[in-house]
Amino acid sequence: MNSQSEKADRFRALHEGPSVLVVPNPWDVGTARLLAGMGFEALASTSAGFAYTLGRPDYAVDREQMMGHLAELAAATELPVTGDLENGYGAAPETVAETIRMAASAGLVGGSIEDATNQPDAPLYDVELAAERIRAAVEAARALPFSFMVTARAENFMVGIGDLGDTIRRLQAYQEAGADVLYAPALKTCEQIATLLREVDRPVNVVMGLKGVSLTLAELEELGVRRVSIGSGFARVALGAFLEAAREVREHGSFGFADRAISYADIGDLLRK
Repeated sequence: MNSQSEKADRFRALHEGPSVLVVPNPWDVGTARLLAGMGFEALASTSAGFAYTLGRPDYAVDREQMMGHLAELAAATELPVTGDLENGYGAAPETVAETIRMAASAGLVGGSIEDATNQPDAPLYDVELAAERIRAAVEAARALPFSFMVTARAENFMVGIGDLGDTIRRLQAYQEAGADVLYAPALKTCEQIATLLREVDRPVNVVMGLKGVSLTLAELEELGVRRVSIGSGFARVALGAFLEAAREVREHGSFGFADRAISYADIGDLLRK
């Protein structure tokens, strides 16, 4: 079995490889094993996808319960796993640092920290505090006995503040604070992504699977994107198919969904790999 240190080194090296790294997001042990069996090289958690399995919306899972879930994901496969650590589960830099240490203890080799407050009247942390939080995360990561990658997220577009200039200024501050990877979810155009890439010198993660976004991996790689994740996209696709099938039964009394379902035997074969 690969050690956590070996997984961490492999994960970091994948960001420097010849092609863009695709890091899909399972939401439970079963989907983690399925994705690993398909040949992906690393995985990332999705806080929203896990919350849905508990019948809750995103950001409604506390840190202790999330760490239990992350430990299960990390143990499910031999792949490196990086975690969606939301906003670090608290405003204070010390809280963010402790979240990084807990994530490492859970078996992760990386994690992302958002600058969103989840407060409608002030949806983003002040950039100075946000950078201090990333600095605390990086210091905690560097004190670990293996290479833990910190991803810093600028949430402007996610919270409805479509200011690319401020997004870039924030990511530059997080870069200076030592972040290993930069991430601005909800960028949707080549122009936005290309502008960001010109202004930073760290690997950039882009999330795909958003409505209205038709960029391909080849296009993203040509732009210089180093990592692509799916966020809650796969979980929402799965739940969409579930609800569509349930509506068919409830509203039409038919069962045509069965013709679109993967077979019992095929699922078993995939999970035995």
